[in-house]
Amino acid sequence: MTISDAVPLLWASSLRTPAARQNAAVTQVLGATNSLEFRLGPEHKPADALHRSRRFASMVLPALLGEIPAAAVVVESVLGVLTELVDVTARHRASVDLAGRISYDGAHVLLTVGEMGRPLPDPDAEPGLFLVHRLVDDIGQYRGDEAGYVTWASVPVWS
Repeated sequence: MTISDAVPLLWASSLRTPAARQNAAVTQVLGATNSLEFRLGPEHKPADALHRSRRFASMVLPALLGEIPAAAVVVESVLGVLTELVDVTARHRASVDLAGRISYDGAHVLLTVGEMGRPLPDPDAEPGLFLVHRLVDDIGQYRGDEAGYVTWASVPVWS
């Protein structure tokens, strides 16, 4: 399945209801998270994958984050990190599809993008990763299901 213009109809059910959004303290105690996933097929070249994933994230992030203070700043930080991770992964893709996940737990937005056919390069080789390292609390990789590397990054949400 690929991202399309019909996506907003598909992701709405996974977001918190207004009542749940008002009771964020209970959500944090229970450890519940909100997350959205996207997948881009092999027909999408790196530039197209970058454009589509960024457009998807810019549509869903405001609803995912709710009405947190400084939401616009958090959205821009997440979009910056996502852009760089998708760019590197799409150019060094190890699997047929490029998959991503955006999760929010009340304190961090966790981005996961995979699968890349090599370990994450040094920022000297990929200068966009300097931005990623500046905006995240932590970043790492693990082996994915399709013999590639899945990259994750945790973007802090400040109140």
